[in-house]
Amino acid sequence: MKKLFLLLFLFPLLSNAQTDLLSGIDSVATNEKVVSAFKGLKIVNLESTKLAAKGDLYFIVAHRFGSVKDGFEGFFGLDNANTQIKFVYGLKEWLTISAARSELAYDFSTKYTLLSQIKDGFPVTIAGFTSLAINNTLKESLYPKLTFDNRLTYVGQLLISRKYSEKLSLEIAPTIFHENFNENPMQDNTQYAIGFGGRYKLSKRWSLNIDYAAHLNRASNSVFKNPLSIGFDLETGGHVFQLHFTSSQGIHEAGYLGQTTGDWTKGDVFFGFNLLRAF
Repeated sequence: MKKLFLLLFLFPLLSNAQTDLLSGIDSVATNEKVVSAFKGLKIVNLESTKLAAKGDLYFIVAHRFGSVKDGFEGFFGLDNANTQIKFVYGLKEWLTISAARSELAYDFSTKYTLLSQIKDGFPVTIAGFTSLAINNTLKESLYPKLTFDNRLTYVGQLLISRKYSEKLSLEIAPTIFHENFNENPMQDNTQYAIGFGGRYKLSKRWSLNIDYAAHLNRASNSVFKNPLSIGFDLETGGHVFQLHFTSSQGIHEAGYLGQTTGDWTKGDVFFGFNLLRAF
């Protein structure tokens, strides 16, 4: 399994080397790429096919308040918040790297373009995404034999999006992730999910964003749910400000894919925002 995820991390380097060789044979570009399917690097929780431009540095603050279900006792979610600080850098036009930290995990990732949607040509944009998360929540007092390796979770996603019009973009994301240690003995360490997301442009600066992930092999006794998130993007110059409600307080992939506890049907949702600033 570790070899599989190592291959996923190395794949963008191998695939782009082949692209460079082919570009030397055919140097005349005649196809127009379709751009701006998504304005944010994430739809809400789900990664979008957008990458940082080469040389661009993004500073991202992602915040999830506590559950609004807690009412006045939890100050309507203002208590028990989770905040992630993240840096994203465009290493190449086709390759983005990032590092992040939250109360729940450290997270390191790569995102790379494999194929681009072409006007009157190839119908979709395809990107790969891989991440390595270090779980901060496991306590040695509860697990005396806990090792650093037990804290690791690996994620691999294929992001496939299509911009149907200037207003509508949709995405699907087949996903595999592996937790070296799971507190539920009935849950497989290697897990599968499929994500769905979309963006609908409401005006020049506003858009409606929705994403959802269906877990495909969750244990029958699991307390976790599939995450559903609904929000809005606001573009303001060099900022993209995302406001949303989500059933997941976890922000990193391993958190929202495998450990979502909220339930929309019970009002157990979390208000949050993502603030992106490009340099």
